[in-house]
Amino acid sequence: MTDSPNADFASVTAETIQRLSDLVDADAERRISDLTHLVAIPSIAWDGLDPAHVEASAHAVAELLREAGLEDVQLLNAIAEDGTQGRSAVVARRAAAPGMPTVLMYAHHDVQPVGDEALWDTPPFEATRRGDRLFGRGAADDKAGIMVHVGALRAITEATAAQGLGLIYFIEGEEEAGSPSFRAFLEKYQELLRADVIIVADSGNWKIGVPALTTSLRGMTAGEFEVRVLDHAVHSGMYGGPVLDAPTLAARLVATLHDAEGNVAVKGLLQQEVSQVEYPEETLRADAGILDSVRLAGSGPVADRLWNKPAISLIGMDITSVALSSNTIAPVCRGKVSVRVAPGQDPQDAARAMEEHFAAQDLLGAEVTYRTTEAGASFRSDLSGSAAQAEMWALETAWGTTPVSMGIGGSIPFIADLTELYPSAQILITGVEDPDSRAHSANESLHLGDFDHAVLAEALLLARLAAEARQG
Repeated sequence: MTDSPNADFASVTAETIQRLSDLVDADAERRISDLTHLVAIPSIAWDGLDPAHVEASAHAVAELLREAGLEDVQLLNAIAEDGTQGRSAVVARRAAAPGMPTVLMYAHHDVQPVGDEALWDTPPFEATRRGDRLFGRGAADDKAGIMVHVGALRAITEATAAQGLGLIYFIEGEEEAGSPSFRAFLEKYQELLRADVIIVADSGNWKIGVPALTTSLRGMTAGEFEVRVLDHAVHSGMYGGPVLDAPTLAARLVATLHDAEGNVAVKGLLQQEVSQVEYPEETLRADAGILDSVRLAGSGPVADRLWNKPAISLIGMDITSVALSSNTIAPVCRGKVSVRVAPGQDPQDAARAMEEHFAAQDLLGAEVTYRTTEAGASFRSDLSGSAAQAEMWALETAWGTTPVSMGIGGSIPFIADLTELYPSAQILITGVEDPDSRAHSANESLHLGDFDHAVLAEALLLARLAAEARQG
C-alpha cells in the first residue's frame, strides 16, 4: 500500500489505512485458499447441467460470510418469468446503526462453461498458481469478486473500521446464464436488499497496476435469423447455378451489417464519440491478441469503438460441418447475432433497428426472418457522487496510482433493474479483472497483486463511508 498524494485523511486516519493494509496482507494466503476451494466447484448454472454444483457453491459462499462474522445469512431464490425456479443466491446482512447508510455488495458465484478443455493449460476447476497469477474457471469472473467482498469484510471487522455501517452481501447464482430470475428476485426481496450504495464487483481494471472505476457499459440486444431458399435439399450438380444455397445468401446477409471499413451499417443504431480516455491501438492489439496482419475495424477513436459505438458479432450459425458435407444445396441456414448498443440508447429501439434492417434485405427473394431474443439496457454514471469520489480515493490509496474512469464494451443488463428499483442508490462498478484475465475463455486467470489491492480498496471505501456518515 502506498499513500495517495490526494488522500483525504480527515475521515479515515493514516493509522486506520495502515491497519487495514496490514490485515489485508496478513490474510492473503487464506484468501487464495478460500478462492481455490470456490474454483473447485463447477457451478455452471446452465439448463441441462447438474444444479447440485451451483447449490454447493452457494452453501460454500454462505459459510465464508458466516465465518467472516455475519449471522443473518440466507439462501434465497425467486421464480423466473418462464415459471422456472431461479438458482440460489446468498444474501447476508448486518443492519445499519441509526443514521448510518447501508452498502450492498454484489458478485456472482456461478461460472461459464469451460469450453474445449484441450485449450486449457491447467485443469479448469483446479486453481493453479503460476507466478503472480491464479488460473482456473471463475478465478477472476467472479469468484474473485466474492473474495474481495469477504476479504474486505474480514479486514474492517478486525480493525473495527466501519462500525455502524449497514452491510448487505448479495451473491447471485445465475449471472452467466443471463440472470433469468434477477428482476423477480429484486421485486420479491426489494426491501431486504435496499441500500444507499451498491458495489458491483464484476468488472475490471485499466491494466495490471492501474485501477479503474467503470462509469459506462454498452447495452445489448441479440437476435436469431433464418434464410430459406428451398422446401428441401437438392443435388448441387443438378440444380447449382440458378439456385444459391442458403448459407451463401446468409453470408451476404451478414455482410450487410457492416460497411467496407467495418463500421456498423444498421440505420438507427446510435454512434457516439465522447470518450475522454485514450486507448492506444498497440495496447488493444496486445490485450486482445490481434494478429499483426489484421487491420482494426471501424473508424474514430479506439476507446469509442470499444465503449460508445455499437458492435455486431455473428456468434452462431447452423451450417453443415466440413466433415459431414456433401454435394447438396442447403435449403435453410440459421444464425444468431449479438449487438452491443451505445450507452444512452434504448435497447428496444436498437432491437427494432435490427428487425427493420433484416426485413429490408432482398436476397434474390429468399425468405428472411429475424427474431429478437434479448435486450438489456446500458449504463452511464459520472464521478460527482460522494460514493464515486470515495471509491476513486480508495482505489488511488490502495494501488498508489491515479485510477482511470473508463467504459466497458460489455453489458451488465441487470444494472438497469438496480437503477430502476433503487433510483436513489449510488452504483459503483468495480472489479479485479485485467486485460489478460481471459474471462469466459480458456486459461482464465487472476492477477494476485491486483487482487490484494482490490480487497484493500473495498475495505478503505467502507471505512470512509462509515467515517463520513459519523461526521455528518
